[in-house]
Amino acid sequence: MSIEGKMKEAAGYMKEESYEHGDSPEAKRKAQEGRDFRNEGRIEDGKLPKTGEPGTEK
Repeated sequence: MSIEGKMKEAAGYMKEESYEHGDSPEAKRKAQEGRDFRNEGRIEDGKLPKTGEPGTEK
């Protein structure tokens, strides 16, 4: 596991959580960017990307 992958996953999670409840297109776009960044970090660490609905543990 790399430090960089863990940091990307954590930063992506924070960005997603910050914007996922917004109604504007800008908030939805930023939440998706956070998800993408989180999954990029997970892939770097050899984990599967999270593909479930936001807010679930699947």
